[in-house]
Amino acid sequence: MQLTQIRNATLLLTYAGKRFLIDPMLGEKGRYEGFAGTPRPHLRNPLVDLPCAVATLLDVDAVIVTHTHPDHWDEVAQALVGKHLPLFVKNEQDGATLRQQGFEQVQVLAQHTTFEGIDIEKTGGQHGSDDAYANPDIAAFLGDACGLVFSHSQEKTLYLVGDTIWVDAVEQTLKNRQPEVVIVNAGFAQIDGYGAIIMGKEDFPRLHRLAPHATLIASHMEALNHCLLSRAELHDYLTQQGIADSVWIPADGEARTL
Repeated sequence: MQLTQIRNATLLLTYAGKRFLIDPMLGEKGRYEGFAGTPRPHLRNPLVDLPCAVATLLDVDAVIVTHTHPDHWDEVAQALVGKHLPLFVKNEQDGATLRQQGFEQVQVLAQHTTFEGIDIEKTGGQHGSDDAYANPDIAAFLGDACGLVFSHSQEKTLYLVGDTIWVDAVEQTLKNRQPEVVIVNAGFAQIDGYGAIIMGKEDFPRLHRLAPHATLIASHMEALNHCLLSRAELHDYLTQQGIADSVWIPADGEARTL
């Protein structure tokens, strides 16, 4: 497989010969207001430019939208992604949203979905703390988390953890599937008064203990006002923990064959 970190949670993944665009946020730097009710709301999102021309991201076999928050599926992506492309979503609600946006081949992920011989398993998580989900308004905004496990006879097993904090569903996926590559949304995004809504640096030792031979990859960093963990801080922490060699912290635009 080959993985390219584009920006934020946007990834290009070539897996078993098929090319996937995952969670496209394609707007130019500063296009959107910062998220209200989160740290540094005066900063406009995204904080950084795309590292490549948008056109280079659109020639794909399929698109996966793990959820429809605007930092994973923004208005520019909605306008530019080909309406004819196969497009996978987590549930019927998101499917209806994308069909209303004019997409013709929207498929809701089942527990296991096969695409061109690739098995895509939908996994769970929790996009924020228990306290956050106890607030009906916040719970409605956060919605359900969705991760993905890709598997194919000619590829390593890949686990995209998704927008989640550390919960039992993540631990069980790691134990049951023993993935060889794990992509972690690791920017430690916060909601005021409720803490983290995705993973941060302290989750990496736990990930490493459960998947000691896996390559861990830190994504979803340094692109949004409420993501507080920097790549430099993460690298320093991993070095202190003695696991820096097991973690790839890609710069935007950086690609690697895995």
